[in-house]
Amino acid sequence: MKKFKMDTKMMVTAGILIALNIILSRFLSINAWNLKIGFTFVSLFVAAFFYGPIFAAIVAGVADVIGAILFPSGAFFPGFTLTAILMGLLYGVLLHRKQTKLRIGLVVVIGQLVLSLLLNTYWLSILYGSPFAGLILTRIVQCFIMTPVEFITMSVLSKMLAPLKKEVANS
Repeated sequence: MKKFKMDTKMMVTAGILIALNIILSRFLSINAWNLKIGFTFVSLFVAAFFYGPIFAAIVAGVADVIGAILFPSGAFFPGFTLTAILMGLLYGVLLHRKQTKLRIGLVVVIGQLVLSLLLNTYWLSILYGSPFAGLILTRIVQCFIMTPVEFITMSVLSKMLAPLKKEVANS
């Protein structure tokens, strides 16, 4: 197993991706107490694409905590941070080395159905004391909207960023 080591370039990249994540999540998303529709996943995709699961998990977790502290959209709840970290790991494990339509589809389906729909709905039900079944019905709309958006965006980004991957790896 390769040991994870973060150099200066990676730290700067992490800072930029964390800032991008916060901007996309807190300012350029449609946010309601039980729904979030936006492009926050782009920063995680880029982190995972270039640097892998540990890096993407760090970016996701730090961005969630800093975003919640600086620009709260409700009470801070560590469960959402856990979900963000798991999302970064998922992206990194499946998309760092190889980006096929199948892998991108798996990331989107697992991310939307398991992490967003089931796990985040569970966290919302705990946080707000709302019934899980009632919340999940409204959150299904979010999954139907975000699934094709994420799949198409990640497919396009993987093709656009592929020529840069060798440069990043060599520098």
